[in-house]
Amino acid sequence: MAVYLVQHGKSLPKDQDPDQGLAPLGIEESERIAGVAAGYGVKVLQIRHSGKTRALQTAEIFAKALNPPDGVEETTGLKPMDDVAAFAPMLEDNPGLMIVGHLPFMERMASYLITGNPDRPVFRFQNAGIVCLGKHPDTGTWVVKWALMPNVG
Repeated sequence: MAVYLVQHGKSLPKDQDPDQGLAPLGIEESERIAGVAAGYGVKVLQIRHSGKTRALQTAEIFAKALNPPDGVEETTGLKPMDDVAAFAPMLEDNPGLMIVGHLPFMERMASYLITGNPDRPVFRFQNAGIVCLGKHPDTGTWVVKWALMPNVG
């Protein structure tokens, strides 16, 4: 069982785009990471996003590369300050799900799943990066299986 957490790609500042769609660099990094994931044979069944323009655009870029059979869907509960504990049960029931959202939600979700405490950081997300979480075969607890980030360091 694996789930994929993605922080949306880099967005334009609000004064350039009130909807804060993806910046050219955000598009490029999202396409690059999605292509690497496809090259590794990452299997995503569905991509869900927050509905904000930058998350939708990132989800569509990932969908183009990964071809999820259940498509792309807007989902409530993924806004930056939404309750991760309320959303977490959805991840238990949906292996192969990729969620595309925002900080601090994505970092808090990873922390909550791994430690049970959303305020105890376990991973530093980057725009357009993927963090793959899965259940440890011996303990059944969530662990980071792997990550793909646009920048190293």
